[in-house]
Amino acid sequence: MTATRSAPKGWLAALPTDRLLGEFSLWSADLANLARDVERIGPHADILHVDVADGRFAPSFLFFPDQVARLRALTDRPIHVHLMVEGEIVLSQIQQFAEAGADLISVHPENGDVTDESLALIASLGKEAGIVLRLETPVATIAPYLDRVAFVTLLGTAIGVKGQGLSEQAIPRLAEARALIAAAGRADRIVLAADGGIRAETVPKLRAGFAETVVLGSLAFGDPDLAARMAWLHALPGPAA
Repeated sequence: MTATRSAPKGWLAALPTDRLLGEFSLWSADLANLARDVERIGPHADILHVDVADGRFAPSFLFFPDQVARLRALTDRPIHVHLMVEGEIVLSQIQQFAEAGADLISVHPENGDVTDESLALIASLGKEAGIVLRLETPVATIAPYLDRVAFVTLLGTAIGVKGQGLSEQAIPRLAEARALIAAAGRADRIVLAADGGIRAETVPKLRAGFAETVVLGSLAFGDPDLAARMAWLHALPGPAA
């Protein structure tokens, strides 16, 4: 699989730090008209988010490498692949999605010992790495990996199920993660992301609660005035000093 386009060199360092980022989940796109939706969101998306699920680690079957390769041919937006797959296939999935054109690949430490090997493989392939935690996983689980990742994503709902409300644990968990990241001396090197339960009423709370990017689904794809929606998102105040 050959990528015909790519994210700009240095895309990670170029991400804005003075506003909330918009990470667009293609799971909420019109999957029968994906090219059209990718073109529509292109001017507004900081990152494209691609969930990958194997029907076991998460109760869904979602995107595969050939789809990402086709997406890569359509856009120069950074592509973040979130691997919700069992540990025995995670290494092969990393290899395939890296070849397909992913820029950032996030894995779950719930997969156990393979996590260290996963992060090493992502780095060896020249990609940025991230860690994602299920809602029930203690936030302290991220601590051993903070020197090797560019993104930490906390799920605010049960994994792999759309349309859920934000857990009341989500915002305190973000604050805990931010404290761990700061204690590791990585506050200016790791992006803290919130994924799940992203609604008009929850995004301001997540932003005030230390989220630096939110994974947008229907809130973005279902809005007929996407420019206005993103202007609203970008203007949300961050955590109080």
